[in-house]
Amino acid sequence: MATSKTKVAATKDAPMHFKTMAQIDVPQGRHGKHKEIVTTILKDLEQLPEGAAIKVPLSGLAEGKAKVRSALNRATRKNGHVVATASDGEFLYIWNSPK
Repeated sequence: MATSKTKVAATKDAPMHFKTMAQIDVPQGRHGKHKEIVTTILKDLEQLPEGAAIKVPLSGLAEGKAKVRSALNRATRKNGHVVATASDGEFLYIWNSPK
């Protein structure tokens, strides 16, 4: 019967299944594909006058409106910003919504 010391030694000598890296180099934030467009929309919303909406051309959204809308929803929930959205065949409309 093997002792616990032997089991630990055997585990440490087993080959690794994945590559390793320095912990300091591990990314600490979530910077998904839509970070740039969502950040731009949020900056514009900060300056948006009451009663106005932003028109984002759907043709400029590489992944489509649903994925950008979803990413925007995550970001606004995280920072407590309340927005509303609508769309037609050409644009995604976004405006500040009262809390």
